[in-house]
Amino acid sequence: MDRRTKTAEQKFLTLISGPPKSLGSRFMCGILWIASWGYRCGTGFRNLLFDLGIKFSHAAPVPVISVGNLTTGGTGKTPTVALLVGMLQKLGHQPGLISRGYRELSEGGNDEARVLTLLCPGTPHVQNRDRVAAAHEVAVDDGCTVIIADDAFQHRRLKRDLDIVLIDALNPWGHDALLPRGLLRESVSGLRRADIVILTRADLIDEASRTAIWEIVGWNNQTAENVEVSFVPTGLVDATGTQTAIVELTAEHNSVANSNANPVTLAFCGIGNPDGFRKTLKAAEVSIHELVGFPDHHHYDQSDIQKLTATAEKLKAKALITTLKDLVKIEPGWVSSVGVVALSIEAQVTSGKESLATAISKLTPPPNR
Repeated sequence: MDRRTKTAEQKFLTLISGPPKSLGSRFMCGILWIASWGYRCGTGFRNLLFDLGIKFSHAAPVPVISVGNLTTGGTGKTPTVALLVGMLQKLGHQPGLISRGYRELSEGGNDEARVLTLLCPGTPHVQNRDRVAAAHEVAVDDGCTVIIADDAFQHRRLKRDLDIVLIDALNPWGHDALLPRGLLRESVSGLRRADIVILTRADLIDEASRTAIWEIVGWNNQTAENVEVSFVPTGLVDATGTQTAIVELTAEHNSVANSNANPVTLAFCGIGNPDGFRKTLKAAEVSIHELVGFPDHHHYDQSDIQKLTATAEKLKAKALITTLKDLVKIEPGWVSSVGVVALSIEAQVTSGKESLATAISKLTPPPNR
């Protein structure tokens, strides 16, 4: 069972995710559809200016890898960026990260920055709305030999040497409409700019669904390398960094024999794709009573955790489980009787690994160290 907070964001997602069920919802969807055509014209015109050379892309001092997507919401960019950092380091590079810094927290950047600090220790990361300035800073001041620009596919002002686009297998085309009627940031035809297309959570759909997605990709880009990635659970971690095995929260380990027994844990998250998190928990055989959803990039406060803890206590749940992006926003002092842990995941390439490695190795010769 899933439970969401009654927010405008969640009502909006419910509205656009399926056929309208009432006269009012049909009217609203009609208004959103009209607005989406205005959005389409705006994004299309901007891309045309870059295509014609009227607007210019500014080169960075070192090669740039852009990692982005066509839709809003979670496609798994953070673990994919961590994967790329590891691959570049094995080639002898000193990678640097740049991002916009959406909804920055009081200290340590936003949630994505905090997670990347944990996943990529020692990797410089500059957050700045001006991506060109950020690229110059991380290359010149931090001495990085290659830059990974997070969530930069639509930010064409920064020239990139390799354009990687992520497509979420669970909702590849953002409900088949541009914002605000759907979740697409630009038309699917924008895939023509991609050098590599990565299908994330590829293991959570069947072969026929994967084939259908790749057919649409092929209609828009016949030259891009096709790569598939799965997010594999690797363990549990708490706010102090203490690691435990996933088996601690499985039904089998806790002798939960049927659905009427006490739940092992209560899950919650504030990410763009909560369904992906729920399916990852299921694949890891973590026993949950329900998933409580918050808006994407939600800033938790102590009352949020207190309410979740009270629910978990009533259920006699062993723990609260969330994502690493949510855990880094929770102060350790807020946790009391029921502990909070995050499910750690790692991006693993299941198809196209050699193509991805070859494309990255061609960027520039490894630096002399």
